[in-house]
Amino acid sequence: MKTIQLIMAAMMIAGGASAQVKLTPKNIDRVVKEMTIEEKATLLVGYSFGNTYFGLPTNPDPNAGAIVLGAAGNTAKIERLGIPHTVLTDGPAGVHISEKRPNDPNTYYCTGFPIGTLLASTWNTPLVERVGQAMGNEVLEYGCDVILGPGMNLMRSPLCGRNFEYYSEDPFLTGYIAAAMINGVQSQGVGVSAKHFAANNQESNRMYNNSVVSPRPLRELYLKGFEIAVRKSQPWTIMSSYNYLNGPWTQENKELLTTILRDEWGFKGIVMTDWTDTRHTDRQVAAGNDLLTPGNAEQIQDIIKGAKDGSIKMEDINRNVRRILEYVVKTPHFKGYKYSNKPDIQAHAKLTREAAPEGMVLLQNENKTLPLESGKKTALFGITSYNLYAGGTGSGDVNKPYVIDMVKGLENAGFVINDTLRGVYQKYKEFALLEAEAEMGYLSTNSFFPRPRVKEPQLGKNTYMFAAQNNDLAIVTVGRSSGEFGDRTFEDFDINEDEEAMLKNTYEAFHQQGKPVVVILNVGGAVNTEDVKPYADAILLAWQPGMEGGNSVADVLTGKAYPSGKLPVTFPCSLDDVPSTKNFPKDYTFWDDFKLSKEEKEAWPFINETPYEEGLDVGYRYFQTKNVAVSYPFGFGLSYTDFEYSAPKVAKKGNGYVASVTVKNVGQRVGKETVELFIAAPKGKLEKPAFELRAFAKTRELKPGESQRVEMTFSNYDLASFDEAQSAWVTDDGTYEARFSASADDCRAKTTFKGKAATVKCHDVLRVESGK
Repeated sequence: MKTIQLIMAAMMIAGGASAQVKLTPKNIDRVVKEMTIEEKATLLVGYSFGNTYFGLPTNPDPNAGAIVLGAAGNTAKIERLGIPHTVLTDGPAGVHISEKRPNDPNTYYCTGFPIGTLLASTWNTPLVERVGQAMGNEVLEYGCDVILGPGMNLMRSPLCGRNFEYYSEDPFLTGYIAAAMINGVQSQGVGVSAKHFAANNQESNRMYNNSVVSPRPLRELYLKGFEIAVRKSQPWTIMSSYNYLNGPWTQENKELLTTILRDEWGFKGIVMTDWTDTRHTDRQVAAGNDLLTPGNAEQIQDIIKGAKDGSIKMEDINRNVRRILEYVVKTPHFKGYKYSNKPDIQAHAKLTREAAPEGMVLLQNENKTLPLESGKKTALFGITSYNLYAGGTGSGDVNKPYVIDMVKGLENAGFVINDTLRGVYQKYKEFALLEAEAEMGYLSTNSFFPRPRVKEPQLGKNTYMFAAQNNDLAIVTVGRSSGEFGDRTFEDFDINEDEEAMLKNTYEAFHQQGKPVVVILNVGGAVNTEDVKPYADAILLAWQPGMEGGNSVADVLTGKAYPSGKLPVTFPCSLDDVPSTKNFPKDYTFWDDFKLSKEEKEAWPFINETPYEEGLDVGYRYFQTKNVAVSYPFGFGLSYTDFEYSAPKVAKKGNGYVASVTVKNVGQRVGKETVELFIAAPKGKLEKPAFELRAFAKTRELKPGESQRVEMTFSNYDLASFDEAQSAWVTDDGTYEARFSASADDCRAKTTFKGKAATVKCHDVLRVESGK
């Protein structure tokens, strides 16, 4: 603390020696010249100095001005130059701040929006933009300037603990959904921090793991979503990730943060580090990491010392300072916005309830079991029915005012919930949750950390028989939660013995009475649905639907709303079918970080280094090309009605193409349909997947018999593959096939068009280095 006081004193002395200049959008260069090296160093380092730990306040400074309790971090304030603090709040499922403040009777709850994976499952960019607008409004009205999201890492493996924050296994879907979210949030005059850049696809040893990815899959898969988002939305900030990438830390990689991000893509904002302690400050500054977060005094001293001894170039410091100031002048705090601390949570809850059904995916619906008539007597099985997962844990969680569980949601819709089962589960839940807390030990006091799965109670055969005799149907909820700090295990992906027993016993008892069983999957990522299908008449993938989740599920079950979601990720039959499983740190969990010695951790396969040997064989690109059976394919989703595609067409327009097809509702109910445009390339020099998603569009609500002509656009550049030998994006000349599809393995109409040969040269960067 003494060091910080000396720095501040030096800044004040220097400030007295020059004319007073106050920052404006038009005098940034002058302000940079006026600043002392101490001021510059301070501005490039986040303002926290130990006041926050994973977003949780420990010793907030009452004189900090803009600090919002529970926010993840802040930028520094330089009062003499009119540079205010700005506030960075965690995301991406909503604003993450403390709901209570000392000596303050008010509450500061935030809307728990549906998780990113559900939003991507809507395939509805205007809807996602509306959600972004609501989220951005809460950022604004709670006195924050940037929300740390959206999460944009590719779903390389179903086991990544933070997949619920992310969008898809496909970079085009990721990029377009992210751009819609970013545009929505930033329309409110606040910013985002698109994260985690890049190849941060596992939580296990995330600070020190080296992702080894060759240039082609890196460019085509793991960077492409970020490229699309940058070009279509210009996020205010991008967050560099924790991990190493092909040798260096991403936070110190100039080829990544400057050559590709700025020189090739035209990014105009600032880059901030993910929340790390001191690393190599000189390398971070040189690489173009403008803001070091959360920030500490040592980093300030590093910059001051580096400027004086020449180890950090002054031009790099000035460049980064200029970018920070360009960011600051856009912020609500700089503009003096008088935030209310009272966003319209009720209106945003209504939007959440409306948005979630569009991302729920109907996986199975035998004999048109759904929709259900309201008023039915219902036996509700599964611990998650009584303890719904609205979202995941970690920084992606939100302090919500409430969560509507399945019981409340179904009762609100007029269902009569069996009281006997309710009583059994409520008592068991209290016991089981206490047991889980005990297993966590002292970590149970911190809501950031993932919770162990609670096993299902062992109910006797008579319980199932009695429930079947006295109820009209059964609803069984299977739940999964994961989050920051740890990945999922094989056991977490699979349906376990206790769950299978519950599913089987429920199905047999109710089918003996000729009554239906509906399974709800309240999960944040893919699970083994092969073990669910035999025991369900209908399966609704509800994901983690936000704080109105129970109401949203009930709306879909009754037909008040209808499912129109499509899978943004393949559901494999087995984890062994997923190529990345070979090189994923199997069954390494959050708990192992606390239990294992350093030597034991280092001996664990793929903890220190993860080779992405599968290359492009990620998701449907692998399963469709290699004809490997899946449980549910990418893009799959049933409806309460049926759709027919006709008259496919692709026309040249300028430097791009317009693809169109007519979609007709040929069923008996209203609904929406997503058309997925996959493109199959002609045979060329490079081996390519069978086809790849290049555009998509969702219809408006169509009544029975109603049609809509759907249009999608894509460019010649979108057809390109990355040729490592040339360090170039290459579009082959020849005949391409446009596949207008309802899922990756359900092409409804197709046509051909001519592609034009083109080559876009890139920098020869991000080659794989040996070691770190």
